[in-house]
Amino acid sequence: MSDAPNDGFRDDEDGLDLERGDLTQVLKAVEAQDAQRVFELFDPLHPADIADILEQIGAETRRALVHLYGTEFDGDILSELDENIRDEVVGYLRPEVLAEAVRDMDSDDVVDLLEDLDESQHSAILDALEAPDRDAARQALSYPEYSAGRLMQREFVAVPEDWTVGQTIDMMRTAEDLPDQFYHVFLVTPQNLPTGYVTLGRLLSSKRETALLSILEDSFRSFDLDEEEGDVAYAFNQYHLISAPVVDTDGRLVGVITIDDAMAVLDEEHEEDMLRMAGAGEGSLSDGVIETTWQRLPWLGVNLLTAIIASLVIAIFETTIETLVALAVLMPIVASMGGNAGTQSMAVAVRGLATRDLTGANVWRVIRRETVVGFLNGMIFAVVMGAVGYVWFGSLMLAGVIAAAMVINLVVAGLSGIGLPALLDRLGVDPALASGTFVTTVTDVVGFFAFLGLATILLL
Repeated sequence: MSDAPNDGFRDDEDGLDLERGDLTQVLKAVEAQDAQRVFELFDPLHPADIADILEQIGAETRRALVHLYGTEFDGDILSELDENIRDEVVGYLRPEVLAEAVRDMDSDDVVDLLEDLDESQHSAILDALEAPDRDAARQALSYPEYSAGRLMQREFVAVPEDWTVGQTIDMMRTAEDLPDQFYHVFLVTPQNLPTGYVTLGRLLSSKRETALLSILEDSFRSFDLDEEEGDVAYAFNQYHLISAPVVDTDGRLVGVITIDDAMAVLDEEHEEDMLRMAGAGEGSLSDGVIETTWQRLPWLGVNLLTAIIASLVIAIFETTIETLVALAVLMPIVASMGGNAGTQSMAVAVRGLATRDLTGANVWRVIRRETVVGFLNGMIFAVVMGAVGYVWFGSLMLAGVIAAAMVINLVVAGLSGIGLPALLDRLGVDPALASGTFVTTVTDVVGFFAFLGLATILLL
């Protein structure tokens, strides 16, 4: 192990990680207006780590840090920044620094940057690009949002399909505008129609006289410009793609989508689903108080309405509760167990719909499975709560009531946890956005109604 100091930044076998003391050192350097110290701290860091630091500090400190870092600020940092503060950081950069940073970015990252900026800042970004890149960016922005045309990059390597390995290697050795990173060499016809691709590994391990057509990969497939980026990401994940061509309406090669961009789409969709299931909107830690409040307010209002519905069910049995106070003690248990069981099934359903594992072909089988699981769990906890109810209140009949209500509510929880998201998806409503509220409402209403209804019939 080396004894050399690393200024609080450690580089281990899993990659470069930030430690707790790092932010303190950065903040001290900003407070002292020590640009040299900022350079020293940031020099060993990956752009993603620098972006993390910028996201974790306040706006005023962020402004000062960007100014101190000055000309060292590059496009990779902009690519890694959360879109909620990227606009802010771009506004802090001097025009010449921004121009240099943008010129270093891949075409897909430039488009991603432009999507999140105000119209007033578009001209500053576009003016920094060379004419061909500027035209390409404008064309990409003309494609539908969340489409393959927006996601693709225009840097790729394509050669005639009748070339050999030797011709291809010679071309790449002499070319001046190869992409910084690429995974495949695409084969095209004289009409620029992609017909396949060769991996760099196969290319370098084959003899020079080998025809490219003889070492094509079987995984080749292409995407249309207007294809949904979610469908593209699903295909990458499903078929283990590394990169894939994007074609126009005539089938001509116009761009390439790579696995890092496809996986970023999946990550964003999963993150959105998690936040929506919790009713937190699409916010992030960098959002302000007012913005966060408005994002959460609508679903808190919906939750209030559903809580009122559950309260109305309780009000129907007001006399029963007044007569048997023990019911008020036990009924939250039934509702809580149903809510948790429903959330478990709902999480399975939302994930299955997102990954397309839950389809019309298997939805009824999954619903039956979750219903049976709810029944079995209900029987187990019915025995537990029956025993608890009897020991607690000394009433065998009350124990039977809560046991029966537990079985009923957990069966309904399993049924609604799968059924409601599937139904909402069929109706075109985002199941992650709406399922949580509806499932909780169903389990609360059914739980209270079953427990209090049975108590009214059997105990009074």
